[in-house]
Amino acid sequence: MTSRFFRFLSVIILLFSFNNSVFSQQQKIYRATAEKINSLIHTKLDVSFDYQKKRLIGKAWITLKPHFYNTDSLTLDAKGMDIKNVALMNGNKQSKLNFTYDSLKLKIKLDKTYSSKENYTVYIDYVAKPDELKAKGSAAITNAKGLYFINPDSTVQNKPVQIWTQGETESSSVWFPTLDSPNQKTTQEISITAPAKYTTLSNGILVSKKSNKDGTRTDTWKMDKPHAPYLFMMAVGNFKIYQDRWKNIPVDYYLEPEYAPYAKSIFGNTPEMMTFFSNKLGIDYPWDKYAQVVVRDFVSGAMENTTATIHGDFVQQTDRELLDGSAGEDVIAHELFHHWFGDYVTAESWSNLSVNESFADISETLWNEYKFGKDAGDAHNYEAMQAYLNNPSAKSKHLIRFHYEDKEDMFDVVSYQKGGRILNMLRHDIGEDAFYKSLNLYLKSNAFKTGEAHQLRLAFEEVTGKDLNWFFNQWYFREGHPELNIKYNWNEATKTQQVILSQTQKTDVFLLPMKIDIYVDGKNEHHDYFMTQKADTLNFILNKKPDLVNVDADKIILAKKTDEKSLSEYAFQYENAPLYVDRLEALNAAIKNNSDATAQAIIYNALKDKYHKIRIKAIDALKLDQASVKTKALPILKNLAKADEKTLVQAAAITALASLKDNAHEILFKDALKSKSYAVQGAALEALATTNKKEALMLAKTLEQDSRGPLSVALVSLYASEGSENNFDFVSKAFKDGGIEEKFQMMQRYVSMLGKVKSASIFNENVDLLKGIGVQYKSYGIDKYVVGLLNSLLKIKTDQLNAGNTQAKADLNNQIEYLKTNIAVLEKL
Repeated sequence: MTSRFFRFLSVIILLFSFNNSVFSQQQKIYRATAEKINSLIHTKLDVSFDYQKKRLIGKAWITLKPHFYNTDSLTLDAKGMDIKNVALMNGNKQSKLNFTYDSLKLKIKLDKTYSSKENYTVYIDYVAKPDELKAKGSAAITNAKGLYFINPDSTVQNKPVQIWTQGETESSSVWFPTLDSPNQKTTQEISITAPAKYTTLSNGILVSKKSNKDGTRTDTWKMDKPHAPYLFMMAVGNFKIYQDRWKNIPVDYYLEPEYAPYAKSIFGNTPEMMTFFSNKLGIDYPWDKYAQVVVRDFVSGAMENTTATIHGDFVQQTDRELLDGSAGEDVIAHELFHHWFGDYVTAESWSNLSVNESFADISETLWNEYKFGKDAGDAHNYEAMQAYLNNPSAKSKHLIRFHYEDKEDMFDVVSYQKGGRILNMLRHDIGEDAFYKSLNLYLKSNAFKTGEAHQLRLAFEEVTGKDLNWFFNQWYFREGHPELNIKYNWNEATKTQQVILSQTQKTDVFLLPMKIDIYVDGKNEHHDYFMTQKADTLNFILNKKPDLVNVDADKIILAKKTDEKSLSEYAFQYENAPLYVDRLEALNAAIKNNSDATAQAIIYNALKDKYHKIRIKAIDALKLDQASVKTKALPILKNLAKADEKTLVQAAAITALASLKDNAHEILFKDALKSKSYAVQGAALEALATTNKKEALMLAKTLEQDSRGPLSVALVSLYASEGSENNFDFVSKAFKDGGIEEKFQMMQRYVSMLGKVKSASIFNENVDLLKGIGVQYKSYGIDKYVVGLLNSLLKIKTDQLNAGNTQAKADLNNQIEYLKTNIAVLEKL
């Protein structure tokens, strides 16, 4: 499961400051690992679909054995099904078995008492009814129906008909009976019967395709290596397959036909990722194939189903969109790395989820560092750290949690981002070679089985020879993080540099190994230090006052730091310390004091930084309303707007120039409208509107046909402020077609445009869309945000009615009543 949504979630929480159930306080309920009375061995399924009723017609042959103790009964998870028949298989013969079923658990009385040395196979004839099941999702997984029918009756124009599954956490048992626990593993065989015009995908290898007389085709997929039931998957739809390879393993990309020409651009780094991760871990990709499929309306960012990852449609980008950066690169790495950590070795319980998700999370940092450079890896690590640190309730949770309200609550910034940063600290503390050798041992020792944090610790200890109980007790089995205050004092008389460290958090001390770099006369001395108490003063005898003391020189400690350096020290740090975070810290300090000459010098230097995110942050920090800043920065900004290698930097520079509202820049803005980058075009259109609204509106019409992402957002913004109801068709389509992040960028302007709509039917249809977003993302607190927007729209419409607006009163009253009804629905959620 991807961490992409958690980074987005952290932004949403900061924007709207909503408390939500995802980060509720942990409950004092011990969550035991599922007891293994029977163990899965093999699962064979034969499924077909009733598209009209949104049902699956299934037959299951499940082979099991008692785990240890003799047993004469079997209890399976089977949620919301019709159970037609249950029988024991004896060769090809069936013997009916007695059973009871309460819509969640299928309890079967076996024909005799079996020992752990005896296998048995039960046959179940059933109908799965996912759309008739009430299932609770989470912030990470917004629904838990297990099986999803997308546009099954083709009523939504230009939307594909698809079927797909989502098993994590325990939703596979919505579409087939099983022991739906992560500590179960089984081989599988699935025969999928679907309309012959569609392509199917499942785990393992496609072993047969059979055409049927009724216009359907039956595809049989086999997985001969055991994996957890939550990793079972199916996808059925009109997918175009791009075939790639890694060594002798097929690597396939399934996309909507429209995006098939861009398959290599979107997913093309996958084989290189497989090589990189295989080499680092010392274990080749351990499965027989790797496929990635993109589906509509996916209920999570992506899902690492064994050999067949599902991605949400946000990863589908054209080459033009990819100019502004890949939306899927981190996610692709994340889900692939799960095929070692999560699929090959699976968390034995949801309490131990982090041994899946923290590794997938750090894989994004590792890949960025390898593929795009140290700055890119460090930037990713820093941003993930901030996502955790900026979440106010995350510090109350253990990484490994045996007490929680609901298993879905485990999917949060603690299991993902905090866990990934903990692994990154361990990687630096013990060294790269020891880190990867320890991971190799953990994987080999638990291959095709399950793992937990204790086994991870033992692997690290065996490789390094170190006692790491302190590290795991502190970071895995304890909540919170240090709040580290750093002060400095130079004693000229004794030539002593003091570094005064204090941990100000209310909880006990955190043991913190760290590196401290001291710069004197152009030379850098490295010092290793282990903080073991809440306050400590370090004394360094030097020849002269240092230019810089850089605490946590590796920039990896998971801590909320207050570092009391001077601006001159930060300026030295920007120029001389080697890391992305060194420069970022200096720039952040400069931004806080941007009227100071030293601070301005840091910002000017950062405009030319080697890493594009620093350049963008520096651009955004410029105070162009100050004449001296404007004079010095303007030539640099113009150059960045025209020629920077990164389109996002160009767009940021254009936006900064737009703030001047100077028509002298119109030629630059018009030239930028010819860019292939949507980000540059969007920034240029909004910039042109600041000086020439009439021409911006005229040019906007020419840009509508090929508009995506930032350009669509810019068009919606322009039409909301300067357009009329005539522009609403485009605005509505852009909003519907946009990804969730674009929807949030457009939402206020979209509501403004709705205020101009006279037709009650069109108005109500779009209000439904807003309400749907509030319902779907209630876990994020977005329902409250949508209520606020709808109330503002209600005021607009009420004012129009009271002002005797020329709009028909009947339509206005209809719109007002419809708003009130939908506001009430959201408020009752």
